[in-house]
Amino acid sequence: MGSGLPVKGKHGGMIKKHLEMTGQGAIDFSASLNPFPPATEWDFPPSLLDHYPDDDYIQLKEVIGRLFHRDVEEIAVGNGSIELIRSFCQAMFRNNGAAKIDPPTFGEYLLSVQLAGGHQMTDGEIPSAAFLCNPNNPTGQITRKKDVSQLLKLYADQGTVLLLDEAFIELSDPRESLIDRRDPNMCILRSLTKCFSVPGLRFGYAFADPDLVCALEVLRSPWSVNAFAEHFAIEAFKKYHELEESRRKITNERNYLVASLLDLGFTVTPSSANFILFDTGKDVGALCNSLTSHGILVRDCTSFGLPHSIRISVRTSPENTFLIEALCVCVQ
Repeated sequence: MGSGLPVKGKHGGMIKKHLEMTGQGAIDFSASLNPFPPATEWDFPPSLLDHYPDDDYIQLKEVIGRLFHRDVEEIAVGNGSIELIRSFCQAMFRNNGAAKIDPPTFGEYLLSVQLAGGHQMTDGEIPSAAFLCNPNNPTGQITRKKDVSQLLKLYADQGTVLLLDEAFIELSDPRESLIDRRDPNMCILRSLTKCFSVPGLRFGYAFADPDLVCALEVLRSPWSVNAFAEHFAIEAFKKYHELEESRRKITNERNYLVASLLDLGFTVTPSSANFILFDTGKDVGALCNSLTSHGILVRDCTSFGLPHSIRISVRTSPENTFLIEALCVCVQ
């Protein structure tokens, strides 16, 4: 049963599994979360569990719409941005369409395309949809707004829809976002998971043409945003402006990590995000295992097609210092 399906993707965020398997704590540099999230104090009324959420999520969408100056009809929500990616692909690739995906990038794009019946484009094909992660995962590199706009025009001219995944842009440079741009050939993804550091909650949202939003809402599972996630999201958006301070602190810590990694002789990809990719010059399995023995979890990037590279998240100053000290020991 299940034969013929693609292989399930690999992800960071391994701390819970590590704890269950070893019973030992660790610092999780494998999950790219905000180390300085806004303090979101919220009380969850137990009465919210007495009934189903509103499957249209009107109140939640109105909160998002006011913040980003969007109509409710332009907003889709989901159980993390992953659900929205899956729904988008079901809408786009029902007839075995082609996708333009430039590696290395988030593996769920191709997996979701394949599950929906689509495939990676070959030479000469016009893709039904193109995928751009901005800033890109795992490299942390950002594509400037003017360049994304040029790509969008190119795709629109050939009838291709751009899925613009901005899951990390709030922790990078929001000035490069196309969030203020309306285009029937573009769907923009966002997530609260990263910027508010709540990976266990699962909440994502998207902006798109009303017809595409309607399709995404039909294709997602009913009530997929549970009452906890909906209530938290409404409260978190009230603190959205505080992410500016998060970005400032992340930049400072990222600069320290980049300088330290360069001093250790690694090749570092310039990053605008809350994570860093560096090349060790050899297969990273042994180094990852050695770091784990020091109580540090990192992202082995072999599944991205980068077997010599590791991705680390930017964390707090004491944690970042601990990582660099451990690396100094492990590479000797």
